[in-house]
Amino acid sequence: MTSPLVSLRGVEKRFDDGTEALSALDLDLGRGEFLSIIGPSGCGKSTLLRIIGGLSIPSAGQIAWDQEGDRQPSGGDLAVVFQEPTLMPWARVIDNVMLPLKLTAMDREDARARAADVLARVGLAGFEQAFPRQLSGGMKMRVSIARALVTAPRLLLLDEPFAALDEITRLKLNDDLLELWAQHGWTVVFVTHSVYESVFLSNRVVVMSPRPGRIIADFAIEEGYPRGRNFRHEQSYAHSCRAVSDALAKAMAS
Repeated sequence: MTSPLVSLRGVEKRFDDGTEALSALDLDLGRGEFLSIIGPSGCGKSTLLRIIGGLSIPSAGQIAWDQEGDRQPSGGDLAVVFQEPTLMPWARVIDNVMLPLKLTAMDREDARARAADVLARVGLAGFEQAFPRQLSGGMKMRVSIARALVTAPRLLLLDEPFAALDEITRLKLNDDLLELWAQHGWTVVFVTHSVYESVFLSNRVVVMSPRPGRIIADFAIEEGYPRGRNFRHEQSYAHSCRAVSDALAKAMAS
């Protein structure tokens, strides 16, 4: 890996109620990398994601950005997609997607054109004037992803965005997300509970220990891109899934 976009060293997080979410956590995140984070429930995956995104401050440790001229992403440099789409129910799809641009005071027509372009890229051309209540769960998640992408971020953080979706929709969105990542070259951090999803999407998977969370295993997924549906039937995919599953089982038993 080249010089990392961000390095975390000895990061800890303790909440006001005394809960120790993270302890002595070390992690390097490479530019353009698709990194998945997996671990037992409550191990601090989402907390780690929020710290990387600057949404939460660590209690101890160091976070180093500024490698090779990089600075900590902020504003339009960074976008977060959560498990729930959190759309404004009273606003049409295009207005939901335009929201980040409105906050930057971009010209309305320019913002509308950019939002329409992003909606087309996530497969929602023609739904600009729909309301969220008129959309399926998968379509709502596409709107949420479009809203994250409309600012052209360098760093995209996704916190179990497909967990509540049916398997067919989830697989389709996995394919779509990889296609968009290949086109735009973001750095992606993806939190998931699914071993199979993590291996399919990522060129690297890290496994966290039970709380207080720390990185206990780090796997490079060597298969190249693009990864079609057939990749899920290949021996290399099964081997990587088994290795990640074994590490996760050891983490849960520890």
